[in-house]
Amino acid sequence: MKIKILTLFPNMFMQEIGESIIKRAIDNKVVEIEIIDFRKYSKDKSHHVDDTPCGGGAGMVLKCDILDEAINDNKGNNTHIILTTPQGRMYNQKIAEELSQKEELMIICGHYEGFDERIRSFVDDEISIGDFVLTGGELAACVILDSVVRLIDNVINKNSKDDDSFSNGLLEYPQYTRPVEYKGMMVPDVLLSGNHKNIREYRLKESLRKTLERRPDLLEKRILTDEESKYLKEIKEENKK
Repeated sequence: MKIKILTLFPNMFMQEIGESIIKRAIDNKVVEIEIIDFRKYSKDKSHHVDDTPCGGGAGMVLKCDILDEAINDNKGNNTHIILTTPQGRMYNQKIAEELSQKEELMIICGHYEGFDERIRSFVDDEISIGDFVLTGGELAACVILDSVVRLIDNVINKNSKDDDSFSNGLLEYPQYTRPVEYKGMMVPDVLLSGNHKNIREYRLKESLRKTLERRPDLLEKRILTDEESKYLKEIKEENKK
């Protein structure tokens, strides 16, 4: 996969792409990432990329002609173009999985007061990472970049992806490692039993328990299997005690 990021602050991405899983994916040629400073498409000697809003108001607005040229100069035939904006669709694991199947992504980082509304006609997608406003779209682009790259084939172990929170519509079950006992807190016996059937059932039940406690809204949208309904009923009965 190819991922291109259009930004005014390319240095903000250097650590993100130079460490850990993303760096290994780049080194192994699983993903190709290009950071593009779209300030170079400015038309004046001061390299301005913004202007005052028409009709008046505070702040500065990114110019549509500059971004249009930057997009056209860097997109391919199958590039899926994303604009980071608080007005976009709310980002989640399902969207990350959807984007990880694309051949090429381009992520545009907004900045300043906003962007010329006409820029929307140049993109395929608008994404928000939450109901809050950032100084610019760079952090949002890093979130999208990180969450998408780890889902690409041959980047991390498939089982690790399958067990992620939200991948199956539930929060992930609790995880433990050695030491078995620490400050009086024990690893559950079932995880040390070697009985894979019991471990699977324990993990499913605890995944349901955690989802019920922390994100009950996920269960409201879920079509439960008979097994899940059984465990959820048991959990609710246990909570009454």
